[in-house]
Amino acid sequence: MRKIRTPRLHWLTYFTLVLLLALPSAMPANANQDPYADVDVTGEFAFVRVQYETMFRSRWGSGTWAIDYPDADLNFLRGIARLTNVRILPEPLVLRLSDERIFEYPFLYMLEVGRAGGPLFSAVEVENLREYLLRGGFLMIDDFWGTQEWMAFENAFAPVFAGREIIELPHDHEIFSVYYDIDGPQMIPALGNPENRPERDVDRASAHAVLDDDGRIMVLINWNTDIGDGWEHTYHPGYPTRYANQAYQLGLNFLIYAMTH
Repeated sequence: MRKIRTPRLHWLTYFTLVLLLALPSAMPANANQDPYADVDVTGEFAFVRVQYETMFRSRWGSGTWAIDYPDADLNFLRGIARLTNVRILPEPLVLRLSDERIFEYPFLYMLEVGRAGGPLFSAVEVENLREYLLRGGFLMIDDFWGTQEWMAFENAFAPVFAGREIIELPHDHEIFSVYYDIDGPQMIPALGNPENRPERDVDRASAHAVLDDDGRIMVLINWNTDIGDGWEHTYHPGYPTRYANQAYQLGLNFLIYAMTH
């Protein structure tokens, strides 16, 4: 019988102490300046991006899982170090759900889960992800748009959720105020869309969730928003700073919620 492992329980104590020490800061007014150059990034928190298969692959051999990688991951880690007292591992990780090491990390990130037909999960990946979530793990889903991509996402994840309801979170849910006070979901645009036009047939961002039996968010589903682009293009002169700021604030709220629940 396969040994069942849990995400490391010391994270809850660690992040409770962090919240007592950390004070929110503003992102730099000039996003072209790097405020993280002197930050001590020896550390604790690891950002884990999930690698998955789809029906299609790019001509370079990578799939939709790799969009924005590694710049988004690296910049978000630097933002954690800059805006909190959380100590980080400076390099992001990429793991498949079939890899037992996912049980060592309490926070996973996936994006573009509606493109190319959605992820193709093996039986082992479905089992591992369901077990990971039920034992305290947190999955953040980002950057997919419109009703067609939503249907692809639902079809792909139905075996993982195993009959659990997907709910829409209200704007006053605690996840939007656990660190920064934010008025619910925000539509973060991709680079090249400074007017923040909807990318598909839905014109507003929304946040959805799958809860465990105690009401904890196990899966946070950010629909019609591209938080990863806000991280990736922090220093790009053509990317509006206000959207980068929103992306960091949302990401930090999600991270702190995940580590304290």
